[in-house]
Amino acid sequence: MHRRGRVTSIISVQGLSKTYAGGFQALKTVDLEIRKGEIFALLGPNGAGKTTLISIICGIVNPSTGSVTADGHDILKDYRAARQAIGLVPQELSTDAFETVWATVRFSRGLFGKPPNPAYLEKVLRDLSLWDKKDEKIMALSGGMKRRVMIAKALSHEPRILFLDEPTAGVDVELRRDMWEMVRALRESGVTIILTTHYIEEAEEMADRIGVIRKGEIILVEDKDVLMRKLGKKQLTLTLQTPLTAIPTDLADAPLELSADGRTLTYTFDAQAEETGIAALLRRLSAAGVDFTDLNTSESSLEEIFVSLVSERA
Repeated sequence: MHRRGRVTSIISVQGLSKTYAGGFQALKTVDLEIRKGEIFALLGPNGAGKTTLISIICGIVNPSTGSVTADGHDILKDYRAARQAIGLVPQELSTDAFETVWATVRFSRGLFGKPPNPAYLEKVLRDLSLWDKKDEKIMALSGGMKRRVMIAKALSHEPRILFLDEPTAGVDVELRRDMWEMVRALRESGVTIILTTHYIEEAEEMADRIGVIRKGEIILVEDKDVLMRKLGKKQLTLTLQTPLTAIPTDLADAPLELSADGRTLTYTFDAQAEETGIAALLRRLSAAGVDFTDLNTSESSLEEIFVSLVSERA
């Protein structure tokens, strides 16, 4: 697990809202602190405001109200310094199709006023398995390779904050795994990473903290492990030695469910509940004359927690 010392915010969002022409309110009074050196996953359905929030922090869209600082710089009053601290990998593949990989990455670095550093750019391209493609035109690359070029461009000026907006949408499993490894390595080097994703297993695998946004409002921000413990459910499934026609009356008060064929009993309990609850249940089953041949446990995935959170507030 990534260790954090004193918690400091590298991005601070306060009272942020955005209303577009025509009256559509994309964001409603968002307050959010992103910790330095963390991987923060922002989850939400389509149209929830994820991309609008990222676009405002990155200086692409102006807010209606509120303030944002990035690496200590106000995004409006000190736009240049704030933007220089940020790398953005957008959802859309917008690259200079007729340029070579090397030329476009070198140009991106120059846009931020950074002096040439071929050794650094070579490392970025090697880390993204792009070095052997450096002299190829971007138009000749596959979709997955173009996605890697977008990341290389975002990293070209050595940002301290990296936004990944749906980074693995439409890419193959191998590239997704490569990108997860790269993100972890960047985090270890001190870069703060904020990602939005439709792939909830990506957040479950990668994130230190998770924020859930719905209809322009942040409805929850929590450490991933705490979230899983707080909102997750565990299930104990018992395969019975002899099928039952009904749950014994002595166990009617327990949260048990009998399968249609009477061969399995399922006990559902809070993930944060004491495991001793299982021991007590097994003793009660034995006293009631219920014998079992096998047992296994499972727990809620982050996807199940996310769906329940969004539907509860619907």
